[in-house]
Amino acid sequence: MWQQLAQLIVDGLITGTILALTGVGATLVFGIQRIANFAHGEYLTLAAFAAYAFSVVFGVNLAVSVILAMLATGLIAIGIHLLVLRPLRGRGLVAMSLITVGLGMMLRNLVFLFAGPQLRELPIDQMVVYRLGPLTISPGQLLSVIVALIVAPALTYFLARTRLGKSMRAVADNRDLAAVSGIDVKAIGNWVWFLAGILAGLGGVMFALVQGTFDPNLGYQVLFLIFTTVVLGGIGSAYGALIAGMVLGLAMELSTWSGFFGGLDARFKPILAFVTLIALLLFRPQGLFGRRARAF
Repeated sequence: MWQQLAQLIVDGLITGTILALTGVGATLVFGIQRIANFAHGEYLTLAAFAAYAFSVVFGVNLAVSVILAMLATGLIAIGIHLLVLRPLRGRGLVAMSLITVGLGMMLRNLVFLFAGPQLRELPIDQMVVYRLGPLTISPGQLLSVIVALIVAPALTYFLARTRLGKSMRAVADNRDLAAVSGIDVKAIGNWVWFLAGILAGLGGVMFALVQGTFDPNLGYQVLFLIFTTVVLGGIGSAYGALIAGMVLGLAMELSTWSGFFGGLDARFKPILAFVTLIALLLFRPQGLFGRRARAF
């Protein structure tokens, strides 16, 4: 039982880290651009398939393929922003949200059209299992842990210490005050879309590695969890998304522990996230780290 608990904690931390990293991009986009981007999940899918194409089809090293996939996803995100979303700004939150829903459906169906519905897997032996004391970890999970240990602190440092990161947080916190202070809000908007695409790309590859196989529904399946992370942390709060992602990942995995009244069936983990979201909106609609002004 205790071995299972330790394993679930590790699994929860891995899932939580991926949700945290992808949630940061989504929450900054809303905080700065005031757009709930429901196409965000498809960026994960595009990155996973891009990494597959670079590594399997073209034979590029997996690490290089992941970097290329992240950059490609970042460029796609900023391209969609410049060509579609920015020209349509001012249509209102509901209209822009519906537009991103349509974009997401279009991107998902394009992947189905060109890649087909069959399962893919990145070039890593998922049959190997590493044993670390009472824990078992797959190569995909191990790679995800290594990436998380590098990227999560780097992202925290970027947001807290760099001029660009501070500007992003300032615009997300108060757009008008940031503009008066001399921050180029339009330029920051472009950068945040690029950052959101890169983080979504990394999250998509990490999900593909952890799951072992993936298909064009990869991003669609986790989109709700990403937005749950955004709302839990407080819309527009980058640090809130980081913490909320970790908490949500741990909560979902630990809910299946047999020592917790027999454990929840793994199929119902997303339902737990939904119940948590409802409870938070009832008692603290601004999120764990948000302000009331940020609530929908």
